[in-house]
Amino acid sequence: MGPCRSRRDFLRIAGASLVAPLVGSPLRAAPTSRPTSPVSIARCKSYDREVLYRELAALLDRLGGLTKLASGKTVTVKVNLTGSPDQPALGLPPRLTYHTHPDVILAVATLLDRAGARRIRFVECTYQLGPFEPYLRRAGWDLNAFSALKAAVEYEDTRNLGTGKQYYEVKVPTGGSLFPAYHLNHSYIDCDTYISLAKLKNHATAGVTLGIKNNFGVTPTSLYSHHEPNEKSTSARMAVLHSGQERPADGLPQELDPASPRVPSYRVPRHTVDSLGIRPIDLTIIDGIETVSGGEGPWVPGLAVKKPGLLLAGRNPVCTDAVATAVMGYDPMAARATGPFPGDNHLAMAAALGLGTNDPKEIEVLGVPLKDALYPFHWEPAERNV
Repeated sequence: MGPCRSRRDFLRIAGASLVAPLVGSPLRAAPTSRPTSPVSIARCKSYDREVLYRELAALLDRLGGLTKLASGKTVTVKVNLTGSPDQPALGLPPRLTYHTHPDVILAVATLLDRAGARRIRFVECTYQLGPFEPYLRRAGWDLNAFSALKAAVEYEDTRNLGTGKQYYEVKVPTGGSLFPAYHLNHSYIDCDTYISLAKLKNHATAGVTLGIKNNFGVTPTSLYSHHEPNEKSTSARMAVLHSGQERPADGLPQELDPASPRVPSYRVPRHTVDSLGIRPIDLTIIDGIETVSGGEGPWVPGLAVKKPGLLLAGRNPVCTDAVATAVMGYDPMAARATGPFPGDNHLAMAAALGLGTNDPKEIEVLGVPLKDALYPFHWEPAERNV
């Protein structure tokens, strides 16, 4: 999947419209061939800024560098700050366990700046009402270092309208797996390049949290955490997107199949695939230096500290997550309710839609060979939806 080179390209490809009527097309048949793109792997044992910059630069140079993606452009970077910056895991701060580390983010910003980015916008959907910058400081971000860059640096909490004046309705190009279209904060539309800057970890419902699952958080909780819109909501999307106990408000696109299972292991993978459709990922970067296994955050019991000492990156999100899943010791082609997947395998679903291949044998790995990068996480869900 190539990058959306401009806002106009994105609107054309994704079918975004504020006023156009929705025409739900059926899911297309499985393609005879699936796109493949190289994935780069680097060893990086430390969050030392100089080491990070050097290893990230080499990692991305193997993929052709950042100039074409960044020069003169607005780049939106979705990070993973799920939960709270004040909630440790296993006695360690979030940045060393379940959040994208702030110095990885700074290194990415520095490389984007040196590649000529005009504007760099960092986004995440939080569950708090305060301004975003103090939240980021609590998460360990050195905002003075970001402000020293030549590019304009912005921070947008996309839990609601934020600094935007309206939501954008974006159709799922394949017709949708759960909903035919969604409403998004302007930050995901008003950009030339979109990067998913994720963490290498498990997810209790989706199996793995990597670049594609990181995209789950693009939908605003103001619209997708309950039936009535609420710009001051601090709730997660559980009732609407996980359990299906509630539906989005009137006027928002409604479910394709209201009789489908009200089971998170069915719904979460489908929304994950839909999220990739409404906001295609131009570049995935995965922080696998220090992390946890067993789930996405400390609210999930049974976490364990992991130190793979790795960074991964790729242009095709399905290929990148497939290689990352294999690095974790899992089969990215696993059948539903096997391996790390409690229910459906969202990587297999994305591959079936022609968004990329999830077969590691079809993906060129650059840098550290896959067999040498292998770091088994040894976690599988206790319960499965079979």
